[in-house]
Amino acid sequence: MKLHHFFRSGTSHRLRIALHLKGLEVEHIPVDLRQEEHLGDAYRAINPQRLVPALEHDGQTFIQSPAIIEWLEERHPEPPLLPAGADARAQVRALAALVGCDIHPINNRRILEYLRHQLGCDEVAVNAWCATWIGAGFDAYEALLARDAARGAFSFGHAPTLADVYLVPQVESARRFQVDLARWPLISAVDAACAALPAFRLAAPAAQAGA
Repeated sequence: MKLHHFFRSGTSHRLRIALHLKGLEVEHIPVDLRQEEHLGDAYRAINPQRLVPALEHDGQTFIQSPAIIEWLEERHPEPPLLPAGADARAQVRALAALVGCDIHPINNRRILEYLRHQLGCDEVAVNAWCATWIGAGFDAYEALLARDAARGAFSFGHAPTLADVYLVPQVESARRFQVDLARWPLISAVDAACAALPAFRLAAPAAQAGA
């Protein structure tokens, strides 16, 4: 497998976590968004959407991190990223979607570049934009964690799930945009529990070549 990714991309980060949790080896191919390598013809031939990540395997190219992670879960079901039972799976998917659908998309690089270059926002305004939507999402996530009495050290249950795969990169992004995480002690505790695991440490932006 070949993974095309950018070290600081949240979607790349979540896919790297999933790959490490599954114990899968991949060839890492950095795509430097700072140099706009994703906009060039070479990468466009791999992913016409010109976004990261993309995963090549057996002559096929998979795009969109949610779809790739679902594919990994189906092809490599152990260890599982989703718990047993429809109700439990719905809870985990909801937590993941809270990040993947409601926080990340409006804070990703394309949006922020538009704010900077088309709307003339400075970095203070960009950080305020990010903090607004991270805060709204994290408030809800924290409340869901608080009302799960059966939860262990992670977002659901006693082992990492899809929810943690999505949450940890968003916490990393919050730090980058100078969001004070003290407001969410449960999220911070989950992030610390994940950081103690090799899969999360190896997937972290600081552990990637070119970081």
